[in-house]
Amino acid sequence: MKTIGFIGLGLIGGSIAKAIRKYHSDYHLLAYDSNKENLAAALSDNIIDAVCEARDSRFGTCDYVFLCAPVEINLQYLEYLKSVRSSDCIITDVGSVKSIIHERAEALGMEDCFIGGHPMAGSEKSGFSHSSDRLIENAYYILTPGGEVHIDKLTEFTQLIASLGAIPMVLTSQEHDFITAGVSHLPHIIASALVNLINMLDNDAEYMKTIAAGGFRDITRIASSSPVMWEQICIENQKNISTVLDEFIRMLIQIRCSIDNKEAENLYEMFASSKEYRDSIDITASGPISKSFVLYLDIADEAGGIATIATTLAMDNISIKNIGIIHNREFEEGVLQIEFYEEEAMNRAYGLLKKRNYIVYERTK
Repeated sequence: MKTIGFIGLGLIGGSIAKAIRKYHSDYHLLAYDSNKENLAAALSDNIIDAVCEARDSRFGTCDYVFLCAPVEINLQYLEYLKSVRSSDCIITDVGSVKSIIHERAEALGMEDCFIGGHPMAGSEKSGFSHSSDRLIENAYYILTPGGEVHIDKLTEFTQLIASLGAIPMVLTSQEHDFITAGVSHLPHIIASALVNLINMLDNDAEYMKTIAAGGFRDITRIASSSPVMWEQICIENQKNISTVLDEFIRMLIQIRCSIDNKEAENLYEMFASSKEYRDSIDITASGPISKSFVLYLDIADEAGGIATIATTLAMDNISIKNIGIIHNREFEEGVLQIEFYEEEAMNRAYGLLKKRNYIVYERTK
């Protein structure tokens, strides 16, 4: 039996704790959270076995400690845990930027016991009340081990993450931060900048805001994420974000030159190459201009789960354009994505699946 501690029991911490309870019911789970309601709910739901104080000696009994609080609090706890942890304990976190906490772990001489973590799952909602034992299921879970972590310890922790239904992927902290700067952090900056641009260019009658729909709302949806969180991410991953921003700005200048000089071949190549690459990324081939009709579902990872849903819809003559598991759900809700050809089919499917007691989410932004 393992003993696992949590510092922070919000959306991510709560979801990991629920997944551990689901798949390893014999594990002993301890938790501290500054929000006492989160702890009371977790204890009442039998997710955790005991509530800890902010500085609690029982964390010294843990095989693993998950740091799931804001970054500055996680950094403070590293130093505390160094003084109380057992010699075999592995400490991990769930932050979106890895270099800053690895630097602190190295400075504290904890490179042998720290494995950074970043589950690529989440929601625009927060708190333990929105956590789910399925949140990380079939989602990529990036692991960034310290330079002195023994291979056996890394293997054991990787197996734990995989046992929760997630897909572990081992990277260095530098690789992680550069990759997420490009595929996660830059898109949020672009979305926010685009929304602010349209707000600035719009007239008093707000015609742009009125007309904005479909493609605009789709590619700017992530601009609705937490301003506090993204302010912190930009500061913490400043160097990598600045690097990819430089490349993006250079690309924009090249595009502007092609437009100014009416270089049709260059413009065509830009759109054609982006379409080809975008279509290869996931199951959704709809571009930013065409409107997509998509539902997201929470389903159990069990044999026949997807087939049952597909059969249910087919029996009601509802055609599906695409269906598949989402592996990067940082800012999406639901495990399964279903795309339809038309809005009427999506609405019928929503009603039918809700009637069958599935948890269904609509994209509303």
